[in-house]
Amino acid sequence: MDFGFSEEQNLLREQVLRFMTDACPLSVVRAQNGGLPRDLWQQAADLGWLALIVPEAHGGLGLKWIDLAVVLEESGRGLSPLPILSQALAATAIGRCAGDDVKREWLPKVATGDVVFGIGLYDDPTWIDAKGVGLAGGETLTGTKPFVSDAAGATHLLLATRNGERLGLAIVDAGDAALKAQPGIDRTKPFATVSLDRVEPVAAFAMSADDLAFLTDCGAVAATLEAIGAAEAVLALTSEYAKTRIQFDNPIGKYQGVKHRLADMFIDIESFKSLAYHAAWAIDDAPHELPRAASLAKAYAADAFARIGIDGVGLHGAIGFTAEYDAQLYLKRSKWVRSAFGDADYHYRRAASLGGL
Repeated sequence: MDFGFSEEQNLLREQVLRFMTDACPLSVVRAQNGGLPRDLWQQAADLGWLALIVPEAHGGLGLKWIDLAVVLEESGRGLSPLPILSQALAATAIGRCAGDDVKREWLPKVATGDVVFGIGLYDDPTWIDAKGVGLAGGETLTGTKPFVSDAAGATHLLLATRNGERLGLAIVDAGDAALKAQPGIDRTKPFATVSLDRVEPVAAFAMSADDLAFLTDCGAVAATLEAIGAAEAVLALTSEYAKTRIQFDNPIGKYQGVKHRLADMFIDIESFKSLAYHAAWAIDDAPHELPRAASLAKAYAADAFARIGIDGVGLHGAIGFTAEYDAQLYLKRSKWVRSAFGDADYHYRRAASLGGL
């Protein structure tokens, strides 16, 4: 069995890496300050990244999450400000839960980037449970949905709703909602509280508790895939610094205390990388394995990437904490990953329960 990526997937990886290096380097990322660069978004759409997991019947490429994994990993390496993760979740949610009419109308727009989705599932990011969906659904929506990802740059919002015991998803025109930006440590991953006052959704459809769990698992896998690239970037950045920073007449990388921490970073990355690849493969090819695979990957990454972010800053010394150096940007991303779609405690408990413990 071949556990490697195909030639086509490796070519896609090279394409994303070139894009992040040439069109969206960290200098460009810093300049966005939480905004959505529309020109870069259109370039990503033109390159086909937004269409990867959209079925061919609806204008997409009809590929799988393991193909999207390449895009998420490499965009994470450069701390991309593009809401590719939210767009992918919207495509997955519509493809899984919506009727044919909604799919025909919305999936082609997702694939071309003509619509940009912000995502709001749970009302409390620390309560990953169907009972954590509180926004009342119906013919109109009134209430608030906090922690809606990428809402500020979105044209539409995909919000989880509740009508009695029934769950649903509603597509809302972002212009019909009042948005209040929520403070966050990572400006490339903005959140907002969405307030609705008798807003009529442009589309609404039912969602089961199993559907909600599946979407949460997809989000956890996507966040972990982005963490792979970001963590590898921290390791590369810190390793290079350790070769050039001279202390006591030697590069600091010569000292065992530095070598050991860099080695630990490498081992942690390789460990949650393999877990994340398996989980991404399971989304399409072994969905019965996805819950435990997603929790194992996200639990490991949530803790390990946080350590890697701290060590990356620490090994740079005092300058690692300054805004001029890039190490602190990756530490901020690690803090976002830690809580996104369930923290380590939640996923370790879930993995243990699914494993029969």
